[in-house]
Amino acid sequence: MAEDHREGNHREDTWTYFEGAWHPGNVRMMGPRTHAAWLASTVFDGARAFEGVTPDLDLHLARINRSATAFGLEPVVAQGTWAELVRDGLTRFAPDAALYIRPMYWAEGGLGGAVRMDPASTAWCLCLYEAPMPPPTGFTATLSPFRRPTADAALLDAKAGCLYPNSSRAIAEAASRGFGNALMRDALGNVAEFATANVLMARDGVVYTPVPNGTFLAGITRGRVIALLRGAGITVVEKTLTVDDLMGADELFSVGNFAKVVPVTALDDRPFAPGPLFRKARELYWAFAHGG
Repeated sequence: MAEDHREGNHREDTWTYFEGAWHPGNVRMMGPRTHAAWLASTVFDGARAFEGVTPDLDLHLARINRSATAFGLEPVVAQGTWAELVRDGLTRFAPDAALYIRPMYWAEGGLGGAVRMDPASTAWCLCLYEAPMPPPTGFTATLSPFRRPTADAALLDAKAGCLYPNSSRAIAEAASRGFGNALMRDALGNVAEFATANVLMARDGVVYTPVPNGTFLAGITRGRVIALLRGAGITVVEKTLTVDDLMGADELFSVGNFAKVVPVTALDDRPFAPGPLFRKARELYWAFAHGG
């Protein structure tokens, strides 16, 4: 295994389990002929540790294996083994550290002309690193000119690395116009998601969110927040939403693993203020995360 000896590689804010051992820093694990480095045959998942809790870790570890199967890789690590490794990795950080927990699979080799990946070459790692929780101050967003692909154009039932350059360019384009995130539509022009999280809106005391239609990943945190709101007696409706629907909302907020539940403070020139349903969703999620 070759290691990256550039400055900062051995910082202990990052630990990666690879080939049977824990390694500090940003360990190099792929070569120029690695299929994943060349042709993007990677899947991953992301869970969170913060304030001493790891909410829905089991669901994230189950999803990484489902993503591998959907992508055509072999899920060679049992969910229980992933969990044991995460528990071991957490001991390398302070008990209340805010961490991103990222299991990964990728294809090392290809078949035939090498464009087709070889499932038998599936490799894997687990990376934990410090990543502060964003404050609940929220972000501004703009309507992106880029759209989410359809299921016949991309593999959308897996958390695949090859999907994220589209989100990256959407965020970069939004940033060039002074916005913090991008609202992405599907091929028909309906709302899909933010570039980095799912979208919820509130109007007249009801929460609405786009119905999963195969163009975006309906996230684990999204599902958890919907269930918590419904359990608290709040109506949540999954339906096709347009940009005009969002512009007419009383509140707009996002749910996703990295930041959990945060408000959207503007969509283009339409300002929004954090409202009671956003606050309720965040309160319910924090209580759930801490065992409430």
